[in-house]
Amino acid sequence: MIELRNLTKIYRLNGVAKPVARDISFTFPSGECVGLIGPNGAGKSTMLKLIAGTIQPDSGEVIRHGSVSWPVGFAGSFHGDLTGSQNVKFVARLYGVDTDEMTAFAKEFSQLGAHFHLPVRTYSSGMRSRLAFAMSMAVKFDTYLIDEITAVGDGSFQAKSEAMLQERLKTSGAVFVSHSLAQVERLCTSGIVLQNARFFYYARIEKAIEHYEHTMKGNFPPWLR
Repeated sequence: MIELRNLTKIYRLNGVAKPVARDISFTFPSGECVGLIGPNGAGKSTMLKLIAGTIQPDSGEVIRHGSVSWPVGFAGSFHGDLTGSQNVKFVARLYGVDTDEMTAFAKEFSQLGAHFHLPVRTYSSGMRSRLAFAMSMAVKFDTYLIDEITAVGDGSFQAKSEAMLQERLKTSGAVFVSHSLAQVERLCTSGIVLQNARFFYYARIEKAIEHYEHTMKGNFPPWLR
């Protein structure tokens, strides 16, 4: 379970404020996959990083009960001079996971072939994302933070990634960001629309998608007017 208490994060550029969160207090349902949707630039990826603790809020706090993944799809934390294999082994030691098992899983799942033993700085963005996803699925977290990762790769890899994610969601919760509303509807039980630095939570994902579709037309849904 994850709690946000009076969470505020505002970026300022050339004197212009860009709020991501304004005094948000919210408790994510335990064991559910919650879709986080909203317009481009609303701050969905930033919100995941706030939840993960990779960036800090201006005020308020994030309280994590149980283990929470890094944002799956965020590959910026790789050490570029280390190979994919070496990066995986480092993370395995960090999280107390069997090194050989995690390495074997990540190598097979990422489908990087010989590149798995080359420096990550030589990888394409797609290869880095595939490795990041494989590493994340190799560690069993109570809550996964997912950011567009299952859109990486060809059709067969996308299907494989979604199947693995569904397997993990049998015993774990998630906060799931994707621009694919069909995928959000398939994987998520409930949903949050991030709009104007506020959370609009719906226990049914279909209702959250309906809100988002109204937003894309430039207005609030009728029940909020």
